[in-house]
Amino acid sequence: MQFSKLRLTGFKSFVDPTELIIADGLTGVVGPNGCGKSNLLEALRWVMGENRPTAMRGGGMEDVIFAGAASRPARNYAEVSLLIDNTQRLAPAAFNTQDVLEVIRRITRDVGSAFKTNGKDSRAKDVQMLFADASTGAHSPALVRQGQISELINAKPKARRRVLEEAAGISGLYQRRHEAELKLRGSETNLNRVDDVVEQLDSQLASLARQARQAKRYREIGNELRQSEGLLLYRRWREADVSRQKAVEELSDATKAAATAQTEALQLLRLRELCEEKVPPLREEEAISSAIVQRLNVQRDTLADEEFRARGQIETLTSRIEQLTKDIEREADLNKDAEETIKRLVWEQDQIQKASMGHEEKLNLANNAAREAASILQDKESGLDKHTEDAARLSARHQSAHRLLDEAKALLEKRQTDSDSAVSNVLIAEQGLEEAQERLKQATATRAITQEVMLKSEAKLLEIEEKRTITQANDSDARSELSEAEGEANALRAEVSALERMIARDSENGKQLIDAISAQKGYEAALGAALSDDLKMPIIDVNGLSGWAQMPDYSNVGKLPGNSESLSIYVDAPLVLSRRLSQIGLVLRKDGERLQAELLPGQRLVSAEGDLWRWDGFRQGGDDAPSSAALRLQQKNRLEELRTALRLASTRLDTSQEKFEQIHNKLLDLMQADQDARSERKSADEMTTNASRQMSRAEADCDMLAGKVEALKLAKTRLEEETYSASDDLRDATRAIANLADLEVARDLLETIKVAVEAARMTMMTKRSMFDEIRREGELRTKRRQEIIQEVSGWRHRLTTAEKRIFELDERKKTFEAELKLASSAPDEILAKRDELSKSIEESNDRLKSASDNLAIGESELRKAEQGERDAERRASESREKRARADAVSEASAIQVSAASDRIREDLNIDPESLLETLDADPEEIPSAEKIESDVIRLRRQRDALGAVNLRAEEDSKEVSEERDALVIEKNDLEEAIKALRVGISSLNKEGRERLLAAFDEVNINFSRLFKTLFGGGEANLVLVESDDPLEAGLEIMCQPPGKKLSTLSLLSGGEQTLTALALIFAVFLANPAPICVLDEVDAPLDDANVNRFCDMLDDMTSQTDTRFLIITHHAVTMARMDRLFGVTMAEQGVSQLVSVDLSAAERLID
Repeated sequence: MQFSKLRLTGFKSFVDPTELIIADGLTGVVGPNGCGKSNLLEALRWVMGENRPTAMRGGGMEDVIFAGAASRPARNYAEVSLLIDNTQRLAPAAFNTQDVLEVIRRITRDVGSAFKTNGKDSRAKDVQMLFADASTGAHSPALVRQGQISELINAKPKARRRVLEEAAGISGLYQRRHEAELKLRGSETNLNRVDDVVEQLDSQLASLARQARQAKRYREIGNELRQSEGLLLYRRWREADVSRQKAVEELSDATKAAATAQTEALQLLRLRELCEEKVPPLREEEAISSAIVQRLNVQRDTLADEEFRARGQIETLTSRIEQLTKDIEREADLNKDAEETIKRLVWEQDQIQKASMGHEEKLNLANNAAREAASILQDKESGLDKHTEDAARLSARHQSAHRLLDEAKALLEKRQTDSDSAVSNVLIAEQGLEEAQERLKQATATRAITQEVMLKSEAKLLEIEEKRTITQANDSDARSELSEAEGEANALRAEVSALERMIARDSENGKQLIDAISAQKGYEAALGAALSDDLKMPIIDVNGLSGWAQMPDYSNVGKLPGNSESLSIYVDAPLVLSRRLSQIGLVLRKDGERLQAELLPGQRLVSAEGDLWRWDGFRQGGDDAPSSAALRLQQKNRLEELRTALRLASTRLDTSQEKFEQIHNKLLDLMQADQDARSERKSADEMTTNASRQMSRAEADCDMLAGKVEALKLAKTRLEEETYSASDDLRDATRAIANLADLEVARDLLETIKVAVEAARMTMMTKRSMFDEIRREGELRTKRRQEIIQEVSGWRHRLTTAEKRIFELDERKKTFEAELKLASSAPDEILAKRDELSKSIEESNDRLKSASDNLAIGESELRKAEQGERDAERRASESREKRARADAVSEASAIQVSAASDRIREDLNIDPESLLETLDADPEEIPSAEKIESDVIRLRRQRDALGAVNLRAEEDSKEVSEERDALVIEKNDLEEAIKALRVGISSLNKEGRERLLAAFDEVNINFSRLFKTLFGGGEANLVLVESDDPLEAGLEIMCQPPGKKLSTLSLLSGGEQTLTALALIFAVFLANPAPICVLDEVDAPLDDANVNRFCDMLDDMTSQTDTRFLIITHHAVTMARMDRLFGVTMAEQGVSQLVSVDLSAAERLID
């Protein structure tokens, strides 16, 4: 591919569309400093993908857009296009469809930049790879900007290695290796992450089974909680509605009181307004009187200031008159001094004139003598210079020959040492390669063993996991069963304790008959209705006064009416109640009223519901409140039932506790076994990972050492060749020393000539010193004579103008005396005016006092009216506040009702009136809000005790299982990808080493040849340092210009460093020529002779390669050697323009 044209629009200073033709041969770009020549190189870098603003000499990438000038507005975009000749079809496949490639980069303010290739959008990475595959690009060493030669000279060896990489064409290989390494690190990170996630999913699957059982209990509690919350919301709504009605009544009373207070406040407001109307006229009168007094006081102060100024003027005029008198006297004295000074200067002038006679003759004689001495010195110095040059040339030959001999010896010794070291290094590297291959075999075997161990530990862990999952489910069931048993036992125990306390509290009054009697369940109300409070009486003996005494049975017991049964059948009672129980019948409720009339005296009928019918006509319904005796009997029966249930619950609790402990202990054992298995699996994973790393490290070592062995063998061959060359150089240096003349004879002759020259120099200096002294004395006399003439003229002019100054001072004195006479009469006139003004001030003060008294009386009445108004307003305000509070309470109550209604609608999506029907509850039997809230709290506590509940546990378990299976597949894929990436990186490294070593040899040969061409002799070569691996080694430049010893690049002069760096750059061209080479003022440090050599080398490059050169220069010799020239001008400030001249065509036209 060949670059043919560069087009710029709005790029930096090139605001107008500009085309730069890039043709075969040498193209020069010239112009003054700052005209924009370097912008062409930056445009070329930018279109090839440069993204660093600093490389464009800007703070941001938008700085490449034309920013405007005095006569041109700023542009909103910049565009650079590059036309490439692709007739040979060498472009990458994606761009290889046309003969001409046009790469365009366009940047727009606040939008960014974009690439197009043949009109199609392209990625920046694709464009960069296009140029990288063509051995060029934005960072190519072939694009040499200003200062880049110095950077190459001052660069560290590893930074210089980049020129070899360009020569080898492995820039793209480095990019691909870097991408592969990033993918490898990413894959290893993903593999570790997948292992962690799989382990987490295993734990998650075990916990999901337990969560499913908790979800069931959670739903049951939730149903009860919703019922209680519904009752609580309805109860609060009812309470809020009652409060709202009460607040409405209070608001009505407060509104009436506020209206009364407001009427009183309006009456007092009208009274205050009448008082306010009286006050303004009084205030106006007081203000007028005060203004008059103030004006008169100001006039009095003004008169005092005028008096002060008049007296000050008198003093000023008096002092000026005295000063003028003194000035007249001083001018008269100065006139006398001037006459005396003039006489003294005239005498000094006459003395200087006498001393100047015969000066020119002495000066000419001294000048002739100095010239004769200088001519003699010049002749002797010419002879000294010739002999000095001959001696220096001979000394330089001796030094150069001895230095070459020493360097040849040192180089031969170094080459022999390096050759021996290379042989040793080859043996060591081969031994290391064998050891690395052995380590690779061991690592491969270790990895196979660790993988087998890992599979066994994985199988063991799965088995334990399965057992642990089953045991966890059993443990959860046992825990739930134990919790239910504990809850049931605790509830029964609490209820038994409460009933025992109640029965004990009722028995505190002493032993009662009810403690010794019991009724079957369902008949407590019947026994309580039949005996009522009689059961509270104790059993007494024959001497007791109050209670139940033992009586003999009836001899003839009356038969109970109808089909009634004796209550004693269902009652277990002491004998003292036998007479009473025999007369009590048990009937159905529907038969009691019918059979009451058949009762004999003392008999009574009862029903199981607690109804009572007595023989005397008394009856009592069971729907009334039950008697305390009936309640006491029911409590006793309930207590017995609870005790029986408590014994059964305690037995169940013990059984559940024992079962739970067995299962839980088994679970703990399995959990410990699971931890051990996981630790074992983790250890196996780590062993496998370590084995894989060791195997990868061994593979990398094998690849590296194989390349190292190959590189060392090549180095050994090269060093042997260099040793033979060093031996030849040593023989040449020895012969050169033998052919030189004797240096000591030349040095003795040179010293003799130096002594004669020094004597002639001393004579010449003495003669010249005498001439300078005479000339200096004449110049001083002439200068002093001119100064005297100027001083005399000045003093005579002063005498002429002195009388005029004295007359002017006298006139000014007379003027000041007249002004003083007028100023002396002003104080008396001011005193008379001030007396008249004092009388007017006294009259105005009396008027002001009267107006102030009247105003105080009016304002006092106004304050009393305002105070009354404020009190009334305060009372009205309090009434309004009271009404507002009542209104706020009413609104708050309404808000509470609304909030309660909204809460019901929001939570339950139903109206409050319909909520009661949904709850299926009686409004009168709904418990208090506190009790309902306690139930809600208890249910919430039970729900919260369950902790976080996953209602989708079963679905989650299925999803997690599928996710785990997918991750296991992904893990296997990652392991295969990591292996493939490592093989690919090793292959890239091997290919890079081979290509880099081949390029090194070729560049080294070219560099040595070009160095001799540019320097006209000498020797130079490249050396890889700092590492045995060529991909990590640095590049050091060893060079020996003609007549100097072998040294590194940094020890040469500036011009020699520039020529050496150019030789290296062009050596790279010969190894891997780039399509274009841009050199920005690289010839600046070179003289004309070296510039000619530089241009000769450019001509050689154009004939040997297809590279097109673009040379930016200020050197006339370089311009003359160009095939064509482009001139960059800046006719308008800040705007660059391009003009061209084809020098080859011009030469043909002249011929």
